[in-house]
Amino acid sequence: MKILAVQNRMGIGDTVIFLPFIKALSKKFNSPISILVKKSSKADQYLHQTNYIDKIIILDRDNKTNGRHSGILGNLNLIKDIKKYNFEKIIIFNSSVRYRLISKFCGIQEIYQYPLFQKSRQHIIDTPKMFIKNKLDLIVNEDPEVQIDDKSIIESIKEFQINKNETNMLLGIGGSGSTKRIPSRIFLSVMKKISKIKKCKFFLATGKNYEEQIILKEILQSDLRNLCVPLDNCSIKETLPIIKSCNLSICNDSSFSHLSAALGIKTITLMADTPLIYGNYCSNMFPIIPEGEKTVSHNTLGKEKISPQKIFDKVTEIID
Repeated sequence: MKILAVQNRMGIGDTVIFLPFIKALSKKFNSPISILVKKSSKADQYLHQTNYIDKIIILDRDNKTNGRHSGILGNLNLIKDIKKYNFEKIIIFNSSVRYRLISKFCGIQEIYQYPLFQKSRQHIIDTPKMFIKNKLDLIVNEDPEVQIDDKSIIESIKEFQINKNETNMLLGIGGSGSTKRIPSRIFLSVMKKISKIKKCKFFLATGKNYEEQIILKEILQSDLRNLCVPLDNCSIKETLPIIKSCNLSICNDSSFSHLSAALGIKTITLMADTPLIYGNYCSNMFPIIPEGEKTVSHNTLGKEKISPQKIFDKVTEIID
């Protein structure tokens, strides 16, 4: 059966959060599910080996450029791109009339979609849960799952000299916004505490953003530099098997926190300035919020108030 799911939110985290619903659809219809996602989701970098995903179709449309799927001509191009797959069903995780019309022009017989014209106040998890239960009689409570083959893991263990007798930790020190990036001094404090009780290797995951590179440089210039392996020259695809080989992760609210948890790794999420739901929706996530706060959301601005001791206590709880 050929089935398409539309998830047009922007980032990696949003796409990972929706994976349990995609997997549930795959189980129900006994078929892998194709997905239509934005380029910014980078889904082709981490879902290429996940067996409940079929084709990954990139939606070439955003708010900054006139992509292939932008405007009236873009709608025609999108119809053309979808129609060639002869999908029998489509599940649309948004309320846009655009996708309903496109589905009909593609000749797709069964269309399941959020209620039209109700875009405001849609909860990232509760809304799709209710939708998929009401429309398809599916109850979804599973964690996201990203799959990767053993060969890739073995190759990474060899290339990066990952010793299973050591405590290997991913440190997701990057982040899409400056208010999400925890200062290097906090990471270094935690690293020093851990390295006193465990023989460790730290894999530093970050992007090429200037501010992220400053944090990376500060850690690599510390007296712990010999315990560190920078991953900023690795693609997401190359980073996945390294993450899978780690004992646990400590991550800012970033793509690495979502990917780490979806790979089944216990992940301490440092939530400084984002709604808490993005750091606790998965059973593999253990959120740390700023000192003095009861929860966290946009404009909490708490990156300086993340406690190294609380992170360390959670690390020892997990690894012991």
